[in-house]
Amino acid sequence: MRNVAGIPGAKRVQRLSLIAAIGIGALAFTGCSAINPQSTTMNYSASDGVKLDMGNLELRNVLIVSGGADAPGRVLGTFYNTSASDITLTIGGARGSQTEVTVKAGGNPVVLDGKADKAILSTISSPPGAMEALNLRQSGGGTETATLNVPVLDGTLAEYKSMVPTAVPTPSIAPTTAAPTSSATPTP
Repeated sequence: MRNVAGIPGAKRVQRLSLIAAIGIGALAFTGCSAINPQSTTMNYSASDGVKLDMGNLELRNVLIVSGGADAPGRVLGTFYNTSASDITLTIGGARGSQTEVTVKAGGNPVVLDGKADKAILSTISSPPGAMEALNLRQSGGGTETATLNVPVLDGTLAEYKSMVPTAVPTPSIAPTTAAPTSSATPTP
């Protein structure tokens, strides 16, 4: 056998093959990140709800908590106003139901967390586990509209159990019976 630089021919081929295999392996591992986007650089909603930037209004973690389809739904989320004037957001749901939220200018967000807010749609059309389309319209600080598909959750998870709205009972009007009237005129 021929010696080149003190390495026998067969051993040299083995070492070159090993170096080539290591190089191909390194290219394969780095190639995955070269052609695929890194998940840490992706912008996504890391929560139960979804997000939307609507002009000067930023909506974060928006979702609906409801007991079922054709039932009331509570809108939850955090809304930021980046403009210099107050913004009123009208949220429209199924069958013309709607609620309004006023987001003050100045950086303090409005947090709809089911405690002090009354952001309840009288009817939603989707059952828990599905997505509900909300029609959004803002006024003040610009006028913009958008449609946002939000998840509908129910009280299965403990953190949403107390937030499921109940239907407001409609008062029933009982028929009244009028007192009998007399057509006779009283005599003096």
